[in-house]
Amino acid sequence: MIRIVIAEDQQLLLGALGSLLDLEEDMEVVGKAKNGEEAISLVHQHQPDVCIMDIEMPLKSGLDAAEELKGHHCKVIILTTFARAGYFERARNANISGYLLKDSPSEELARSIRVIMDGRKIYAPELIDLAYEEENPLTEREQQVIRLIAEGKNTKEIANKLFLTNGTVRNYVSTILDKLHVTNRIEAISRFKEKGWFK
Repeated sequence: MIRIVIAEDQQLLLGALGSLLDLEEDMEVVGKAKNGEEAISLVHQHQPDVCIMDIEMPLKSGLDAAEELKGHHCKVIILTTFARAGYFERARNANISGYLLKDSPSEELARSIRVIMDGRKIYAPELIDLAYEEENPLTEREQQVIRLIAEGKNTKEIANKLFLTNGTVRNYVSTILDKLHVTNRIEAISRFKEKGWFK
């Protein structure tokens, strides 16, 4: 019997996924979590074979939880709406066993779980293209700057926080806009987020 924990913050979907998988003769849902933190504690409590996780959840995202469970015997499958390069890269680095999209047919999920239990990895085809598409062009320092911009900090506040001069911060901002091919800070944040590059 394949023992499964599901983490999904949308209650309706959590219930539906649980019921669907329970219908499979060789599967049993042993725990349901509403966020990444609950998922981690259910995995430690029930020692399931598989943990299926959404990405965007409260308290801890599915990617944060997957990173924490790296090296655990439980195989992590990301089940999300988001086919984003940054998310996929993080998921692969966390050594997840599968990355599937929610719009796949339901029987595909059960089939994927069985394949993963046989020791293989499964990634939604849309993600394979993404993996080769583009990598985050920003340096570590530029990423610090864009995170602070996203928190609503102005040039002076960023300079104080990172111990830089205002001029240096302005240079960083202009490099960030160039690299992301955008014209202002708002567009930069939305492009960076859309790619899934915010950690």
